[in-house]
Amino acid sequence: MDQENHEGGDVAPDAELAAAIMKRHFRPSLIRTEAWEGYVFADIEIKIKESTDCYGAVLWPSAMVLCHFLDTHREEFDLVDKNIIELGAGTGLVTIVTSILGAKVTSTDLPDVLGNLRHNVMRNTRGRCRHEPRVEELSWGKQLEERFPRNTCRYDYIMAADVVYSHPHLQELMDTFLHLSSENTLVLWAMRFRLDPENRFVDTFQKHFHLLELYDLPSLRIKLYSARKRTPATH
Repeated sequence: MDQENHEGGDVAPDAELAAAIMKRHFRPSLIRTEAWEGYVFADIEIKIKESTDCYGAVLWPSAMVLCHFLDTHREEFDLVDKNIIELGAGTGLVTIVTSILGAKVTSTDLPDVLGNLRHNVMRNTRGRCRHEPRVEELSWGKQLEERFPRNTCRYDYIMAADVVYSHPHLQELMDTFLHLSSENTLVLWAMRFRLDPENRFVDTFQKHFHLLELYDLPSLRIKLYSARKRTPATH
């Protein structure tokens, strides 16, 4: 849809777009008190502290792809005052960028990730956002109606970056997408393809959602999708 192409030579079709995305990342010239990674989105310098203790506390390129798309499509995807929930927020980059772009964001992940996630979100959004983001525990497929009741938790967008990585809880992830989505919810999902389970999950996802490819970045092995929940009449 929005992929930039180059003819001739051995340059990958997505080379220019992939390079533009990866340029958003920078490292500090001098590390003093704590290690951090830097990113520039929404005209703001963002500092992210990573942790090597678990997968969820490391920033994956899929988050950068999603943030780049949102930053460069602000008119088409106006996030101001929109209700957003992010699944598997990890280090919090997508939550931070969507908050800076004006959304009301609920950032979710597993309990062992929340401390680092909350630290990153608060340090980068304080005084910069229309709405203070919320950081909450969400274990996929568990206590969904109790913690996120359908009648009160209605989301304009679900954001997800690299939530599928040969994960042992893919059915629970599918259940979570379905529970949090209404007919008006748009899912924006950046996915890095590694193994067959990812491909099978996409097939399963398409049984429940209309899927549209926004970016295809073969050099990063990442695709960005938008999706809307199917209604019974459209299966």
